[in-house]
Amino acid sequence: MQEQLLLSGDTLEELAIARLQEFEPWALSMSDKGYWLAFSGGKDSCVILDLAERAGVKYEPVYNLTTADPPELVHFIRKRHPEVRVVKPPETMWQLIRRKKMPPRRMARFCCEVLKERGGQGRMVVTGIRWAESARRSKRRMTEACFRDKNRHFLHPIIDWPTETVWGYIRRRGLPYCSLYDEGFDRVGCVLCPMACDTERQMARWPKIAASWERAVKETFKPDDGRWGSADEYWAWWLNRRAPSLERDDDNMLLFEDQ
Repeated sequence: MQEQLLLSGDTLEELAIARLQEFEPWALSMSDKGYWLAFSGGKDSCVILDLAERAGVKYEPVYNLTTADPPELVHFIRKRHPEVRVVKPPETMWQLIRRKKMPPRRMARFCCEVLKERGGQGRMVVTGIRWAESARRSKRRMTEACFRDKNRHFLHPIIDWPTETVWGYIRRRGLPYCSLYDEGFDRVGCVLCPMACDTERQMARWPKIAASWERAVKETFKPDDGRWGSADEYWAWWLNRRAPSLERDDDNMLLFEDQ
């Protein structure tokens, strides 16, 4: 597919490379290692990794393990991208849930802050966030400060890319990507992420990870809550992503913006 030509005469590809080059001095002023490239192993991350290399900028690619990662994704990163530093988390997803005394939900994804988005403090962080991904991300800016840490800044060089442009770039450049996409998975993030809707398929594909989720979630069930009659009902409610939200903004719940 021919890449979209902008009014400036540049393509989206050329513009993304120019953005990486333009903001490199800022990144180097924050760290002599340059950009902190937040690599997730997904299609968008594969594109920004290639773009950063082509741009000739200095960067440090990092993948944060969450312990709920699809094994195929971790294998892909270790095998096809050995240059990416894989960082183990300070605690597992299951330890985090037990410590918080609650499972993450769509409006309270504390797991992302603790496990997925850690690192990059005092750095310019490059991500593959795009406007086309969601209504919330459509409001993001190409460069912005982290709302939790004003010393950390973000650059989203492909923020204006449609999904078809991402896949077109991958095919044209012959980039490797995680095999889960070829199996029909639209996303390759954490298994049973609160934002995922294909829970039955994921539970069948990764039963051991699903069992770890079930044990941890059920341990946070409070019999005196009154909203669920049993831990099994509580687990079924958590899995039902179409159920009415019961989120509360209280001392036991922090509401995080999508990052």
